[in-house]
Amino acid sequence: MRRLEGQAALVTGGGRGIGRAIALAFAREGARCAVAARTARELDVVVEAVRAGGGEALAVPTDVTREAEVAHLVRIVLERFGRLDILVTSAGTGAFAPVRVSRLEDWEEMIAVNLTGTYLACRAALEPMLRQGRGTIINVISLAALRPIPGTSGYTAAKAGALGFTRVLAEEVRRQGIRVAALCPGAVDTPFWDAIDQPPDRSRMLRPEAVAEAALLVASQPPGATVEEVVLAPAEGIL
Repeated sequence: MRRLEGQAALVTGGGRGIGRAIALAFAREGARCAVAARTARELDVVVEAVRAGGGEALAVPTDVTREAEVAHLVRIVLERFGRLDILVTSAGTGAFAPVRVSRLEDWEEMIAVNLTGTYLACRAALEPMLRQGRGTIINVISLAALRPIPGTSGYTAAKAGALGFTRVLAEEVRRQGIRVAALCPGAVDTPFWDAIDQPPDRSRMLRPEAVAEAALLVASQPPGATVEEVVLAPAEGIL
């Protein structure tokens, strides 16, 4: 028996990197997967990969910072799959610089995507999960939310806010059968780093598949058990 057989999952930021790896892993374990991101072409590649493996997938281009688009996304998932068992919020963005030379537009973009996008997706997913009396929400945060890293003030503020939000949400809905978890990986070798000047040594980073395995651990817990926070660091620690 595959670990997520018969369940329906939605992964934001599912077009590449961590989100893509999670969607492929969930589909391999039997979940029907909807993937959302801004770039339709990337989503189509993920859907093709899922279908090539015999799974069922749905691509829904979505900007997670826009309330109406997120509501539409959840509606489409329910129309297609009839239910929503798992939400993974993996959409994220980052720009790094010391505070004194940082840009307001970068700060606002990181807050919008990493924090507001997480909030909007969770809020939209709650109603169908509450009607079902069960569901699992996994918010992909970052080790930056827990450990200070110079040059990451905006990113850390957004991720720390998302972690605080996740902890509060877990307390609000645990008695209604909804499990809420924070997944906090360290540096992961994904296209996220392509636009970053002088990134850490990518060969020393986590692989996206390792983060996907941690997400599977959270999503596949039996009824009555909850993994609430997972910190996943590269073997050499924070980079």
